[in-house]
Amino acid sequence: MNLHKTLATISGMTMLSRITGLAREILFARAFGASAYTDAFNIAFRIPNLLRRLFAEGAFSQAFVPILAEYKNQRGEEQTKHLVDHVATVLMWVMLVTCVAGIVATPFVVYFIATGLQYNPEAFNASVVMTRIMFPYIGFMAFVALAGGILNTWKEFKIPAFTSVLLNLAFIVASLFVAPFMKQPIYAMAFAVLVGGILQVALQLPALVKIGMLPRLYWNPMIGLRDTGVKRVLQKMGPAVFAVSAAQISLMINTNIASRLEHGSVSWLSYADRLMEFPTALLGVALGTILLPSLSNAHSADDMDEYSSLLDWGLRLTFMLAMPAAVALATLSEPLTATLFHYGKFDNLSVTMTGHALVAYGVGLIGLVTVKILAPGFYAKQDIRTPVMIAVGVLIATQLMNGIFVPMFAHAGLALSIGLGACLNAALLFVGLRRRRIYMPRPGWGIFLARLAGALLVLAGVSLWMAGQFDWIALRAHPLGRIGALMLVIAVCGLAYFGPLLAMGFRLREFKRIARR
Repeated sequence: MNLHKTLATISGMTMLSRITGLAREILFARAFGASAYTDAFNIAFRIPNLLRRLFAEGAFSQAFVPILAEYKNQRGEEQTKHLVDHVATVLMWVMLVTCVAGIVATPFVVYFIATGLQYNPEAFNASVVMTRIMFPYIGFMAFVALAGGILNTWKEFKIPAFTSVLLNLAFIVASLFVAPFMKQPIYAMAFAVLVGGILQVALQLPALVKIGMLPRLYWNPMIGLRDTGVKRVLQKMGPAVFAVSAAQISLMINTNIASRLEHGSVSWLSYADRLMEFPTALLGVALGTILLPSLSNAHSADDMDEYSSLLDWGLRLTFMLAMPAAVALATLSEPLTATLFHYGKFDNLSVTMTGHALVAYGVGLIGLVTVKILAPGFYAKQDIRTPVMIAVGVLIATQLMNGIFVPMFAHAGLALSIGLGACLNAALLFVGLRRRRIYMPRPGWGIFLARLAGALLVLAGVSLWMAGQFDWIALRAHPLGRIGALMLVIAVCGLAYFGPLLAMGFRLREFKRIARR
């Protein structure tokens, strides 16, 4: 498999997803701004998202994909298909029970996640209604995670990478053509989530049929539970759920804290997080998607040289591209926020507050991305316990940092704690891989980092100077001029980074040589 070509394909699809996601956020900001009701929506959307990451995309994928790769490589198509059928059956029943229980218990869940909403009964009730509308979304996403794991194992990366575009399109249509005609316009966005989930499932079905892996579902869940492969997945999911839940518990605590701060705090963090998703998805998610099945195959073949080479390739690309992105987010926070969101009901205060959160997130960007590269190094070996122990320690450390940073920086302190916690997580994962000799860095890291540091210093100076040449808030009256100014700044910053890298001897073939192994 050509790693660069595959990465380019997934990153291209992911870029399309993030562009449409950014378009949806721009329309959302223009229509609703940042208020108690936007906080209510973001809290409502966060609840099914938390469960989706906990049970479906997170713990499930980490446990399922390595075992699926083992079956595919060692046991043949028939046994692999039986595993897929039985896993899908158990997953369907678990999600059905979870959705029903969640809809019934929604008021208690909303109160637990965001106690600050109790002081605004209308916003609290709106959050409860929207959560109930969106709760079935986790069931759809569970199937999408299952299908994505299967397709990625078969090296079919395009469809899973494209699916989130459909959710963004549902948001865009709802904000433009549905919300204006509803008594409570924000409810249109909740229905968009539900429709987006249905569309994502529908997109996966033909691709599964094509490779002969469309799951057959059974009404009796015991058929699946008796399968030894399913039992192995569940055994691995136990620690994986615990590992993922540590991050999600931290996110829930942060959401609760944000709900007690100034109205709009949850929304400011959400807008900043949307901008963070560009580098984290284009690098972390795309590379993680490639690495987990590739590492699983290398583990099955007992090829440790290939295993270490894959991790080295992923880390070098991450440092080369994530570090300048972190510098850009920190130095261009106001230009980015103003140009993308400063329209309609999104006011000057929201630009400033979202910018503060973006700077804080940028501090920890390298950690957020690197975790997605290093964690598969353990998951592919079916070692869930080590990331679990690390995640628990990081959860405690993140909340201790909240106690320090939130009184100092308010909502931006929450973003800073998340970013620094991710850096700690990445450092501990790296140490664990090195101590077990799972990852052996290839020669040349010293000169690579020296070149990188020089280019980053040039980039930081140029981006700070360029950002100060325009009054980004005043340019609201000239939106096209502001867009042109931002494009100019980004272009100059790109030259200021890659120019010095090339001048210091960086060549792309250094990555190609590693990728071909």
